[in-house]
Order: sequence, then C-alpha cells, then structure tokens
Amino acid sequence: MSKQGKMKFRLVLGSIPKEIVRVEEFLEKINERLGLGESHYNKLLVATTEAVNNGIIHGNKRNPLKKVTLTFEVNNGFLTVHVQDEGAGVDAKNLPNPLAEENLMRENGRGVFLMRSLMDSVEFDRIPGGAEVVMKMDLKE
Repeated sequence: MSKQGKMKFRLVLGSIPKEIVRVEEFLEKINERLGLGESHYNKLLVATTEAVNNGIIHGNKRNPLKKVTLTFEVNNGFLTVHVQDEGAGVDAKNLPNPLAEENLMRENGRGVFLMRSLMDSVEFDRIPGGAEVVMKMDLKE
C-alpha cells in the first residue's frame, strides 16, 4: 500500500524495559508495508522508542501490570503515532533544556527533545486513565 492510502497498526506492550525491542520489530513490519525510506524510518524508530521508553519508565513506573499502547495511522501522506500509557502525564513545556550546560552530562532528559527534533509535531495530552503522546510525520517530504 502506498503512503497516500489509509492504514492503521496497533501494538500493546507491558511496562518492562525489555519490551522496547518489540517496537523495532513492529516498525520493521510497518516499513515493509509502507516503504518509508531510510530517513523516515530512522526518525520514526528513534522518536517512537523514546516515547515508549518514557511511557514505561516515567509514566507507568515499570509496573508490569500497566500497558503502553502504540497506534500508527497513515492517512493521505501523513503518519500519526499515538503512544499511550497509564501514568500521570508530563508537563512537557517545563522540561529542562537538555542542551543547557548544566544538563549536558545528565543520563536522561533528552527523549522529548529528540522526539520534537525528529517529528513534524509532538503533542502531550491527558487521556482517561493515563497520558498520550501524539507525533506526526509528513511522509511526502
């Protein structure tokens, strides 16, 4: 199917860090169907992995009873990725700047920055029972 049609893909993960490897396997299958190209695929892989990692570690606090749900929708040349967790959400507007000198050596704090750098838009929302990151990518570029 081309990038211009409509498609939807879904994956549900447990909130344990080893589940992150399933994201790459899932994205490889999506890429086989869509033919995203190396640049789009790599950006999508990094941004989605960061969002899932944040959902598992920060949102669900690694609680194996909580889930992270990924939904990928392709519609008219745009890919929308929804990453939902069962956590309290994040105030993404007030996160420390990872490029500030005092933050350069920190082990964490770059995920949201990477997502925003790689995707065309990134939004953080509260949803019933949790939080959601919605990322969009223009596949026509």
